[in-house]
Amino acid sequence: MARSRKPDLPVPEPARNYAARGIAALLAPVVRPAFRKRAPAAAALLADWESLAGPEFAARAAPVKFAGGTLTLACTGPAAMELQLVAPTLIARLNLALGQQMIERLRFTRQAPKVLGQSVSPPRHMAAPPKDLPDGALGEALARLYEGVKK
Repeated sequence: MARSRKPDLPVPEPARNYAARGIAALLAPVVRPAFRKRAPAAAALLADWESLAGPEFAARAAPVKFAGGTLTLACTGPAAMELQLVAPTLIARLNLALGQQMIERLRFTRQAPKVLGQSVSPPRHMAAPPKDLPDGALGEALARLYEGVKK
């Protein structure tokens, strides 16, 4: 008695994500092998910055350039002042993660760091609308102004 074979069912394709992604997310898998051949530690530093530095440092600064033992970080002015104070800690953390003493000093450039294609900025908090707006046209105009500013 011959066993009947089930017909092969088509395997469904995985769902595709059509959401917008930053160019860095698209290019990283393509250029990572080339960077690893040329400068493996520097490539790891630039490609895996968030995991190497940690979320608290990655949110304030982003690597721009690494040459001659100097790591250049893009950050805002106040963040640069804070990072200068913790520079020895950050350098030690990065060197430990890279497995060798590569980074000797940090240099800061004044620009907002980019994280996944978006500029890092603090969230904008709006105060609650005033409860005691005047009656009439002035109160309506102030309410419209608040709604426009809130967006």
